[in-house]
Amino acid sequence: MLGSSSALTQRAGVLLLRWTVAGLMLFHGIAKLQNGIGGIESMLSSMRLPRWLAFGVLIGEIVAPLLVLAGVFVGPAALVIAFNMVVAVAMAHSQQLFALGESGGYALELQAFYFFGSLAIALLASRERRP
Repeated sequence: MLGSSSALTQRAGVLLLRWTVAGLMLFHGIAKLQNGIGGIESMLSSMRLPRWLAFGVLIGEIVAPLLVLAGVFVGPAALVIAFNMVVAVAMAHSQQLFALGESGGYALELQAFYFFGSLAIALLASRERRP
């Protein structure tokens, strides 16, 4: 009896983590849909990269979170979110990598939350697939 209750609690925790990371990331994607990806295209151009790569942000901030929320291809979708955060930090936040914010917390705590949260989701999803 204790084992099934523990498994239920663990599943609820994983579901809460998935919905928190993916749901909050989705807001960033919705903002990109509403306001466009011109800023990202400009950053890519300044790095001499093709502007069309900016559409990748829509995959990382809309498609992948929707898959995680739906429980479909959860592991790979979570890895896409993690990769999206690596690219975001490399493109826009690399100067803050070892910095503290104005309130004393880590300057990139939001990006770290998305990165490590999505990695945890991917690891947990791979564990759930095993018999």
